[in-house]
Amino acid sequence: MESLPLVFSSGWASGVNAYLVVLVLGTYDRVRDVASVPDVLGRWDVLGIAFVLYAMEFVADKIPYIDSTWDLVSTAIRPTAGAVIGVLLAGDADSLDQAVLGVVGGGTALLSHLVKAGGRLALNSSPEPVTNITASVVEDFAVLGVVWFAVVHPRTAAAVAAVFLVAGLVMLYFVAKLVRRGWRRWRKREPATA
Repeated sequence: MESLPLVFSSGWASGVNAYLVVLVLGTYDRVRDVASVPDVLGRWDVLGIAFVLYAMEFVADKIPYIDSTWDLVSTAIRPTAGAVIGVLLAGDADSLDQAVLGVVGGGTALLSHLVKAGGRLALNSSPEPVTNITASVVEDFAVLGVVWFAVVHPRTAAAVAAVFLVAGLVMLYFVAKLVRRGWRRWRKREPATA
C-alpha cells in the first residue's frame, strides 16, 4: 500500500491524459530506472504506441467538438488505463492490494475524466478556439507535472492531485447548475409569434 499516493496521482492524471501518463512514467523509468515504476512501461514498443496515441490526442484535444468526441471515446479508455497502471504500480503485492490499487487508479481516473469531459463541454460553448487550446495545454502541463512529481514526492503529488480533483468536481457542480438554470429559462420563454 506504500504505492497508494503514486497510484492516486497517476490515476488522476490518467483521467486527463492516459497516454501522457504512460509516456512520463515509462520515460522516467528508462532514464532513472526507478523501482516504483514497472519496467513494462519503459519498453520501447509501449513508449512508441503511447507516443503515437498521445500525438493523436494532442491534436484532437485542441479542436472544439472533436475534443468532446475524443473524450466520449476515452470514457472507457482512461479509467481502464488508470486501473491497469494502478495494478502495475502495485508490483508484487498480494491480490487484495492489487485490487484496491486498481480500484483507486480506475476510480480516480474516472472522476478526473468526468471533470475534464464536463469542463470541455462547457468550453465548447465558446465560439473561439483559444479557450480549448489553452485548456488542453494547461491539462498537459498539469499531467506532466503531477506524474513527474509523483515519482519523486508521491505523497505531496497525491495531495496536489486531490486538490485538483476536488476543485474540478466543485467547478463541474457549479457549471452543471448554471446549465440547468439556463435550460430552465430557455424552456420557459414564450415562443415568438409571427
